[in-house]
Amino acid sequence: MRSKLMLNFAAGAAAILFAPVQTVWAQGQPALTGTVSSDAEGNMEGVVVTAKRPGSIVQVSVTTDAKGCYIFPENRLEPGEYIISIRAVGYDISSPTKAGVESEKTTTADIKLKKTKNLASQLTNAEWMMSIPGTEEQKAPLLNCTGCHTLERIMRSTHDSDEWTQVITRMRGYGAVSQPIKPQPMLDPARAGTPEQYRKFADYLATINLSSVDHWQYELKTLPRPKGRDTRAIVTQYDMVRPTTEPHDVLVDKEGNVWYTDFGEMFIGKFDPKTLKLTEYPIRKFKDKAPTGLLSIEFDHTGKIWFDTMYQGSLGSLDPKTGEISYYPLPPEYNDDTVQLNFTGLRYDVDGKVWTKSVGTQHIFRLDLASKTWERFHPTDHLPGVKDAGIYQVMADSKNNLWMAEFTEGHLGKIDAKTTEVTWYPIPTRHARARRMQIDDQDRVLVTEYRASNVALFDTKTEKFTEYSLPQYTFPYRANFDKNGELWASTMHTDRVVRLDPKTGHTAQYLMPSDTNMRTVFIDNSATPVTFWVGSNHDHRLVKVEPLD
Repeated sequence: MRSKLMLNFAAGAAAILFAPVQTVWAQGQPALTGTVSSDAEGNMEGVVVTAKRPGSIVQVSVTTDAKGCYIFPENRLEPGEYIISIRAVGYDISSPTKAGVESEKTTTADIKLKKTKNLASQLTNAEWMMSIPGTEEQKAPLLNCTGCHTLERIMRSTHDSDEWTQVITRMRGYGAVSQPIKPQPMLDPARAGTPEQYRKFADYLATINLSSVDHWQYELKTLPRPKGRDTRAIVTQYDMVRPTTEPHDVLVDKEGNVWYTDFGEMFIGKFDPKTLKLTEYPIRKFKDKAPTGLLSIEFDHTGKIWFDTMYQGSLGSLDPKTGEISYYPLPPEYNDDTVQLNFTGLRYDVDGKVWTKSVGTQHIFRLDLASKTWERFHPTDHLPGVKDAGIYQVMADSKNNLWMAEFTEGHLGKIDAKTTEVTWYPIPTRHARARRMQIDDQDRVLVTEYRASNVALFDTKTEKFTEYSLPQYTFPYRANFDKNGELWASTMHTDRVVRLDPKTGHTAQYLMPSDTNMRTVFIDNSATPVTFWVGSNHDHRLVKVEPLD
């Protein structure tokens, strides 16, 4: 059955021209320019300036250079009235700013900033991690909180230790697809744990929030603003349909359409950034009371898009040409309340079998597509010494061997497709917490070290790791190499897209205009320079980052 919803956003109020990105700011005169300054600093480098037309789903952002100058290229803003906003930690815009853009003319709008009176509301998760006292071990559990909400919510709370044990237990009982405006309890109550097992963490949280004081007893620290190469990018954000929409995994097809899974709702979205048309494909619910939302999507060798339904207990594949959706639910004997299917291993062209895994029990499943039979494995049994070992992502290599990223401590695991033998490889950095992976055409495995702010490349032939260090507090979610050999990473904490040159170790960090809570990276190598796409998971937006060098 073909089932989809079509939504068109009016091009008149919302349109912005999307010509190929140039390696200079503009050809001809800019559409909009100006200088950003403050009494405290004078002209300010590294301020993100955003232009948005009222009623539009699109907003475009640039960053000021060393002279405090911002420039919107002529091919990015159509004539019309724009509301101007900024992002610069520690500062607010002095007064509401608007600018009228005219055809074939340059509009100048200087912007004055003032010191903010509410610095706490501007801090990123990384800046909270920098600011709060405590050991690295005490802070580490906070990395589990930011999937659903910001750390600011925790620091502003007034819960004492006893209350925190109850709050943590309740939070642990919510599905990962939850958000403050839509909490979703899981069907399996055992996954919430018991209050007293969280006492140590609860005691710590009560020392860093406002449970016993009326203001924080520690200095609020901030990351430096972008400078130099960090300022050389154009960021375009596209608002999606509902406030509960959470674009999670993102793909771009050959026609330039952006496909994404909705982490908060049962939809797969297809967005055309040229026409601003969004097509939503409703995904079937198998368990009415289970949490809703999708996580991963990947193209298979035929061009179909495979996805998981997480707590709904089924895999699925969508034919982009016809809209037809096929479902592959777990059989009843495996499909209990603990199921949370994440990810697919898509090299079934090798042997006709598809891999997936369940978070609740750390089982790995393998489906034979021809016979519709399922196998079940429990590879963490082969990982002694790791308490509560958990597998984050699974991915298949060219021989349909399954690779597993172990998230509790930090290992790479392999299940041999032919023998089902399990092998685990410890990542060199301790407590790395392996998260998302990418496997290249040489079967090398690139995996993010979420806790360590590193990325590791594992050569499956030599069984050796090469680690790349990212800036402190990056806490990368996923990373990938572009066609030039540069490494790009998304972060759930700094709101900065990280670009690393492995040859020199130099990084560029492009600051986003808002809280993005980025998840999966997609690198569009067809663009020059390459273009970075990511979902703004907490801001219901798709984000395109176009470096200018």
